[in-house]
Amino acid sequence: MHELVLMDIGKSFKEKAAVKNIDLNLQNGVYGLLGENGAGKTTLMRIICGILEPSEGKVLCDGMEIEKMGGDYRALLGYLPQDFGYYDDFSAYRFLHYMAALKAIPKNYARERIDELLEIVDLVSVKNKKLKTFSGGMLRRVGIAQALLNDPEILILDEPTSGLDPKERVRFRNIISSLGKNRIVILSTHIVSDVEYIADRIMIMKDGKMIRSGNEAEMLEEVKGCVWKCLVTEKEADELNQRYIVSNLKNQGDMVELRIVAKEKPVENAECMEAGLEDVYLYCVQNR
Repeated sequence: MHELVLMDIGKSFKEKAAVKNIDLNLQNGVYGLLGENGAGKTTLMRIICGILEPSEGKVLCDGMEIEKMGGDYRALLGYLPQDFGYYDDFSAYRFLHYMAALKAIPKNYARERIDELLEIVDLVSVKNKKLKTFSGGMLRRVGIAQALLNDPEILILDEPTSGLDPKERVRFRNIISSLGKNRIVILSTHIVSDVEYIADRIMIMKDGKMIRSGNEAEMLEEVKGCVWKCLVTEKEADELNQRYIVSNLKNQGDMVELRIVAKEKPVENAECMEAGLEDVYLYCVQNR
C-alpha cells in the first residue's frame, strides 16, 4: 500500500494563485474531488502527477519527494487528463498498443491487458475502427483504458465521465469502485453523482482552496436539518431563489416546488427533508 502526502501545496501562474495551501494524506481508496470549473482541481491533479511543479510545498510518495523518484513514480501512475491527446487515424487497438509501448509495458502483457481493458470499457466490437469515427463518450472510454494499462497503484482521473451517457457512467463508477480497494484513486469532477456512491472520502475545492473534506456521513452532518421542501407561488419562488440556495425547482401546475438549503425555515409551510450530497456541495460552495 502506498501513501501520498501533499504538504502545503500552492501553485501560482503569474500573479494568480490557482492552488492555495493544500494539505492531504491519501492511502488506498477512492477520493472524490468536487469543485466548480476553475476551482483549481486540474492544477492540483497535474501537480500530483508531477506534470506541474508546485510554487510552494511538496508531494511525497511513501516519504520521498516525487520529483526525486522519477520513473519509479511514473510507473505507479495512471492518468486520464481532462483533454487527452490521441492520433485520430489510429484504431483503438493500435492506440492502446502505442500507449503501452510509451509506458514500456512488455508486449505479451500489453496484448493481454489491452484485450481485458477493451472488454471492461465495452469497445471490443469497435477496437479496429479509427478513433476519428468515435463519439465523445467512446473516446472517453479509450482514455480510461489507457490510464489503466499499467495496472497503476495511483490512478488520477480528471473529469473522467465527460461525454458518457447514463449507462456508461454507471459502468464506469462500478469499475472505479472495484479499483479503489487496493490503490489510490483520485476522481476530479464537478458532477456530484460521479462520486456520491463510490467515494470513500469527498473533498470540495473552491477558489484554489480545500474548503471541506470528509466521508459522506460527515459531509451530510454539515447540513442536517437544513434542507427544506416547500410549495409556493411563482412570485414567492423568485423571491426565495434570491435569498436562499435552491437545489431543485419543479413546476406543479400553478405552483412551484422548491428544495432549499438554509439554516432557518424559509417559509411557514416548509417541510424538513433528508439531506443529499448535492445539498452539501451547494451549501459549502455558495457559503464560503
